Amino acid sequence: MNIQSIKTASVAVPLKKPFKTALRTVTIAESIYVKVTCSDGTTGWGEAPPTHVITGDSLAGIQYAVEKVIAPALIGKSLLAMEDVFQTLDQCMVGNTSAKAAVDMAVYDCFSRHCGLPLYQLLGGYRNQLETDYTVSVNTPEEMAEDAARYIAQGFTCLKVKVGKDDIETDIRRIQSIRDRVGYSILIRLDANQGWRAKEAVTAIRKMEEGGLDIELVEQPVKAGDIVGLKFVTDHVDTPIMADESVFSPEDAREILSSHCADLINIKLMKAGGIHNGLKIAKLAASYGMECMIGSMIETKLGITAAAHLAASQPNITRFDFDAPLMLEHDAVTGGIEYDGKIIRLPEETGLGIQQVKLAKESEEVR
Repeated sequence: MNIQSIKTASVAVPLKKPFKTALRTVTIAESIYVKVTCSDGTTGWGEAPPTHVITGDSLAGIQYAVEKVIAPALIGKSLLAMEDVFQTLDQCMVGNTSAKAAVDMAVYDCFSRHCGLPLYQLLGGYRNQLETDYTVSVNTPEEMAEDAARYIAQGFTCLKVKVGKDDIETDIRRIQSIRDRVGYSILIRLDANQGWRAKEAVTAIRKMEEGGLDIELVEQPVKAGDIVGLKFVTDHVDTPIMADESVFSPEDAREILSSHCADLINIKLMKAGGIHNGLKIAKLAASYGMECMIGSMIETKLGITAAAHLAASQPNITRFDFDAPLMLEHDAVTGGIEYDGKIIRLPEETGLGIQQVKLAKESEEVR
């Protein structure tokens, strides 16, 4: 069962509403889809969205990396020697984690189809359904409260609220406005997307604590490379702090864990380079007794399905941020995970469970 071909195609799906963070505004979900075909006819799918401000990857860069570097390195390799495949994938080029993640997903899709199992069962099979939060984009306090109320009315009970774009007093007003609108039975977690400085973050979080705003956690309050600042924030507030952009690799995770710089880690396949390294991070965190979240970029259901399989497989992955497909005007795939409001059910078909993929530049559906 050797890798016979690796091909790419572009996908673009409009969002229902612009997605705004401290780092960027997105109106269209653009991705590169990857299709791996094996010598026995087995096919697998993966996805890589460009997230310039986080991973540095562009659409053109992802496509070039997959077609011109990764594919030549992997074609002919046996999927029955998976560690060789993943070692080659990791080492064939520096960085380019999104391109690597898409190929990694497709390889896992092929391998778990070959094994006759859904991927989450192959990886550990801890659970078969998840509960996602829903993200409130950073806007005026009034608009954010309105958005929050709409998501709660749709049945969501956990909100991930974006902050860090303006001064901390405005951020506090944003959270207070949401609390006034939705009450205190709703779980709220914050994501500053690197938008605060360390002392500023401590001041903001302490004010929220003193004001009784009841924040579950704060994600990535400081710049990704400011590990000292991240530890300072973690050490000086009661609210749990989650590392996101500070953790790309298992080596990054080891630094965070060994120096107690954060209370939680957010694993994203686009940062880690795929499921293989994402699983390593989760296992490493488990050895320190730390819980993890699996998050995502603005992706279609293909990439989120792959992330959900990893999330469902491990007991210490306890938080799930998989709302991106719900923000899109339409699905680019059929099959994969199924949404029932906030509940996500894992497919019982083999592999990722993706049945059909509709490509932006082709009129026909590829099976």
